Amino acid sequence: MHRHVAGALTGRYTKWAVLVFWIVAVMGLGGFAGKLTSVQNNEASSWLPASAESTAGFKKMEPFQDPNTIPTVIVYERTTGLTADDKAAAAADVASFAKLDGVEGEITGPIPSKDGQALETIIKFNLGKDGWNKMPDTVKEIRKIAETDGMSVHVAGAGGQAADAVEAFGGLDSTLLFAALGIVILILLVVYRSPTLWFLPIFSAVVSLGTTMGLVYFLAKYAGLTVNGQSQAILSILCIGAGTDYALLLVARYREELRNYADRHEAMAHALHRAAPAILASAATVILGMLCLTFADMSSTAGMGPVVAIGVAMTYLVMVTLLPALLVITGRWMFWPMRPTFGSVEPTQSGMWARIGKRIAIRPRTVWVGTTVVLAIACLGLFRLDANGLSTEDTYTKEFDSIKGQKVLAAHDLVDQSNQLLVVANADKLPAVATALEGVDGIVDQKLPGGGTVKVVPLGQPKDGVGALSVVIGSDVSSQASFDVVNRTRDAVHAVKGADALVTGGSAIYLDTKVASQRDDKVIIPLVLAVVLLVLIALLRAVAAPLILLGTVILSFGAALGISVLLFEYVFGFAGSDPSFPLFAFVFLVALGIDYNIFLMTRVREEAASHGTRRGALVGLTSTGGVITSAGVVLAATFIVLGTLPLVFLAEMGIAVALGVMLDTMIVRSILVTAINIDLGDKIWWPSKLGQGRTDPEPTPELVEA
Repeated sequence: MHRHVAGALTGRYTKWAVLVFWIVAVMGLGGFAGKLTSVQNNEASSWLPASAESTAGFKKMEPFQDPNTIPTVIVYERTTGLTADDKAAAAADVASFAKLDGVEGEITGPIPSKDGQALETIIKFNLGKDGWNKMPDTVKEIRKIAETDGMSVHVAGAGGQAADAVEAFGGLDSTLLFAALGIVILILLVVYRSPTLWFLPIFSAVVSLGTTMGLVYFLAKYAGLTVNGQSQAILSILCIGAGTDYALLLVARYREELRNYADRHEAMAHALHRAAPAILASAATVILGMLCLTFADMSSTAGMGPVVAIGVAMTYLVMVTLLPALLVITGRWMFWPMRPTFGSVEPTQSGMWARIGKRIAIRPRTVWVGTTVVLAIACLGLFRLDANGLSTEDTYTKEFDSIKGQKVLAAHDLVDQSNQLLVVANADKLPAVATALEGVDGIVDQKLPGGGTVKVVPLGQPKDGVGALSVVIGSDVSSQASFDVVNRTRDAVHAVKGADALVTGGSAIYLDTKVASQRDDKVIIPLVLAVVLLVLIALLRAVAAPLILLGTVILSFGAALGISVLLFEYVFGFAGSDPSFPLFAFVFLVALGIDYNIFLMTRVREEAASHGTRRGALVGLTSTGGVITSAGVVLAATFIVLGTLPLVFLAEMGIAVALGVMLDTMIVRSILVTAINIDLGDKIWWPSKLGQGRTDPEPTPELVEA
């Protein structure tokens, strides 16, 4: 940031204008932040890859089955055997269920199990476009009706899973946010050793989050932006974590400049002039990395990119405008009891990171080679990565009611009749398609509302030359067994010439999601690497340093993911990972991990212009070590909070990102990159001529004492 611009933002009068602007903004947009959950779309269909067969089939199914229809299964069980009264009660419940809002079509059941210990009743609900979010209230009504002494009742199927998903994301507005803020406040109290200073970064982070959520709400409601519980959770965490990171860097540089300038306005102008480019490069890296997600085939992945990018952009604007204004308005007393007085000595010059730098400088090549080997060994854990998807049972970190219901169905050989495949085809070929479906292994008989069974059910009458059929799969909707049935079904109906058959439905959607996620890994990961490299080249005006930094971050990512995979399997007992997990972990770890290298290397480059790269590397580590480590701890702690939500995907994401951030701050940035800088010296800026004509001493003990 140009020094005149920095000075204008924090001038004696403009600082008040900046404060008023953000107060008005947060009052205007922040009032809608709480409504963001109401425009979430957590339906599986909203996550569909645009090019998938299930997506095309889903659209063609609309004349035959409303896309808002939610099949729901009520499961009854008495392990000692159902009594006549139990069966009569379940039958009587059907009449009460029929009076519930949104019931569509006839109710099927109750269907008894062969062992006489369980029953299932199938209901289809249509509660409108926002039906997914309304299911928790409907499920509560179902439980009130079905409650029976001695007989356990569970709500499963898509309806039960919808209610559980809404409950799983229920902590977004309160638990997750307050837990993250609480952890950050505690860390800031320790870092700043001040009972007052922590308030300004937290206030600024809350302003950025409130305005972002309000803006995203309007974009989701009126501009078609897809927001789901997953993207909102990560948005909240990233605004708080990244915002606090930027605040730590700025406050540290401001505190340093307060020792050099008597006037706090001038000190802030210099601090912004020096720190803002690094913060901008950091924010730009994350923003561009997130926007790369828009090239994803998965709609949910593509939708998350703009949501998070908007959050980071807003956070950057707040932290380089509102926070500086607040710091200048409040003055030096906010640092009490450790106020940085004019002319005092900067304490970091003799701190822990100064001592670590001196030890690295003795044998830098040994240090970076040894560190690289250790990180490479940690990468071996990647061979245990299983990102082929999770069954419904394994999706959550706790056992929800819908999962209990699925287990009861499986234990008593009752098929989840809500797990349907839907087939649309040309009407004249519909009989041939039905015949082909009859022979598919894994498709089971489905119960009819009036009694009896049939394997293939027509859905209404053909319309506009197209007809539709439904079949039931006898396995869990997201299991490999169901995926195999989908593939066999598609092979069978595609073989019917002239039918133009398309297969959609729950298991087809999950399968296409898995395939699209694997495709996105191959496309997005190279794209993110290219973007990050270009940002580094533009910032450092070199080629060698950006390539080396990118290599260290990739190594850090591999090590973090390798260790995380072992933790998932042997410590937490997770059954595997979501197909999208490797991509999200990569994007967040690379985009966020490169931040700390940016913070370090911009300072090293600044010092190298005057003192040479080897001496600049030590000054850079000494000056930024404490603040970068603190920033890493803050970001890691906020991502760990994702584990408070009972979803395996978010728990794994939180663990992997937190571990990767700590590796970046404590090992990669502080040890590996510093050792490489000292070993290579001015060569690291190739092809730039930075440092040429200056004597850059060899990494010897004499350098350490220079």
